[in-house]
Amino acid sequence: MIWEVFRQEKPGEYHTHCGNVHAPDREMALMFAQIQHARRKPTHSLWVAPSEEISEVDESEAAFGGTTNKAYRWATSYNIEPVAEEVADSESEQAEAERARGEN
Repeated sequence: MIWEVFRQEKPGEYHTHCGNVHAPDREMALMFAQIQHARRKPTHSLWVAPSEEISEVDESEAAFGGTTNKAYRWATSYNIEPVAEEVADSESEQAEAERARGEN
């Protein structure tokens, strides 16, 4: 049986997937996970879960955040004359972020 292993480096951080182990039961999976994934790196805790219990929902199956137009949050949405220095800085940051995302 394959068990997926998630590791937390420091208290309060997220657990991240670090690999898997092959083991007949949970107890052996925990032991193998400690040996293979926590021995050399600083580790606060491990999660071990059966591989068949892990499911995925990707963007083609569900609408995640970001689908709503939230242009009102940016200073570029408003026509204010003359443009304040902070607004100009915000506009250039927004344009740069859009270029990085490939929107323009």
